[in-house]
Amino acid sequence: MSTVQQEVDERTNLTANNKFELLLFRLGEAANADRSELFGINVFKVREILAMPTITSVAGATPHMLGVANIRGQIIPVIDLPGIIGCTPKSGLNILLVTEYARSTQAFAVEGVEEIVRLDWSQVLSAESSMVGGMVTSIARLDGDIDGTRLAQVLDVEQILLDVMPSSQQEADPGTIGPKLALPPGSMILAADDSQMARTLIEHGLEAMGAPFIMTKTGKEAWERLQVIADAALAEGKTVHDKIALVLTDLEMPEMDGFTLTRKIKQDARFKSIPVIIHSSLTGSTNEEHVRSVGADAYVAKFVAEELATTIRRVLAQSAG
Repeated sequence: MSTVQQEVDERTNLTANNKFELLLFRLGEAANADRSELFGINVFKVREILAMPTITSVAGATPHMLGVANIRGQIIPVIDLPGIIGCTPKSGLNILLVTEYARSTQAFAVEGVEEIVRLDWSQVLSAESSMVGGMVTSIARLDGDIDGTRLAQVLDVEQILLDVMPSSQQEADPGTIGPKLALPPGSMILAADDSQMARTLIEHGLEAMGAPFIMTKTGKEAWERLQVIADAALAEGKTVHDKIALVLTDLEMPEMDGFTLTRKIKQDARFKSIPVIIHSSLTGSTNEEHVRSVGADAYVAKFVAEELATTIRRVLAQSAG
């Protein structure tokens, strides 16, 4: 008999092979389309799926905030996801996706849920190069790299949450983030995140710390940059650690996820001494334990700039010691 722990273990083990599970759902027809497209969210983020409960309107709520729902004794904000994306659900808002994201719980109202599919991150491509809007981080090719494959849009939930609940944004405050970071001369931080909004927040935080950095959009791009930097360092008679003081990576990224990037770094003799911090909205003890299993030096949840700065300083101090 399958147990909850077995299901968690199975999904965690997927990350050992650069795989994940995507929950597919529909939001309704777009303004200039006559069909309902597929959208997706990582199953790790979904706590439960419910038939639409009673929603209580909240005075002064921001646009697209439907109100709150009492779910298992917890008052949870409910967000009109079709309204944000610009879709019209023909059959109404029938399903609630309760999610845990960046240490918060919220629910998204959708028209309907389709299925859960198991994919390799190589089947997911960055949306930024495809001229897709800012609400989508990537496009999943559900049937693989074949003509006519079904496509699902993976939403940038981080961007959506900050648009709907702007007070949740944690800007870097130079007054509280601490003193400037003293990196060895010529070295910098290599960062990877597929969310444009997340990259902006990370950049603000690193700039407030006075830390030079290289920003990449996927684990694959970060890995390729490491190869180039390693070759340049070798030509100068240096090591790659002389040039990269630390790697800061998200977990969910198209082409190569943060688990795989971390594992490749720690298994490569050229890079294994470089500390890796995973900075993710995938919170929870299961994810944090798996972060340690792939060799990451630390885990910090998004988005508190002061916590990120404290973690970076601690990891760099441990590395230097």
